[in-house]
Amino acid sequence: QVQLVESGGGLVQPGGSLRFSCVASGSIVSIYVMGWYRQAPGKERELVAAITSVGSTNYADSLKGRFTISRENAKNTVYLQMNSLKPEDTAVYYCKVSTIIPPRDYWGQGTQVTVSS
Repeated sequence: QVQLVESGGGLVQPGGSLRFSCVASGSIVSIYVMGWYRQAPGKERELVAAITSVGSTNYADSLKGRFTISRENAKNTVYLQMNSLKPEDTAVYYCKVSTIIPPRDYWGQGTQVTVSS
């Protein structure tokens, strides 16, 4: 079983920054994609950013330019730098890892981010 350990998040003021990290451990053979999703109250879970094993990235259109995703493959770690945070960024953020062998998805437990004055 693969376990994801998330760190970061918390309460910040508008315009502030946060940095998330997610470390995957356990029975990992090959990771294809690592990324971040978020879910605000009353809304569906949505993609924030994702990065493949070869470094290609994908961002939500509304977040591109403020958020930056990166990874260290050797450490099975993914990072999310969040700048210029807005109240609408308030949500629970989840780390997600997709493996090739076995082919499945793994989710972190989620971390609350609250952006408020």
